[in-house]
Amino acid sequence: MKLKDIAHSRTGDKGDIINISVIAFDEKDYPLLLEQVTSTKVKEFLGGTALGEVTRYELPTLAAMNFVVQKALRGGVTRSLRMDKHGKTLSSILLEMTMDTKH
Repeated sequence: MKLKDIAHSRTGDKGDIINISVIAFDEKDYPLLLEQVTSTKVKEFLGGTALGEVTRYELPTLAAMNFVVQKALRGGVTRSLRMDKHGKTLSSILLEMTMDTKH
């Protein structure tokens, strides 16, 4: 199952940091997101895009998580040579992550 099958996402950026939210469509899927979408897995999935630390913040009342990714924009919006200077496509990329739903 792809993450996009049970969640949607939003992003924001400040300097060389991007935050990516993962929000369950249905709160019953939140425990699965907590189990499967860890900081380590997000960092691995984003590969060379996430050069710094990835921190996960949990928002259980919203059935959501927010990932703060350090050193993701190659210096920030005004200094980056990256095609997507704001990193907005990273939320769509993250939603392509495959989750193991076999418990």
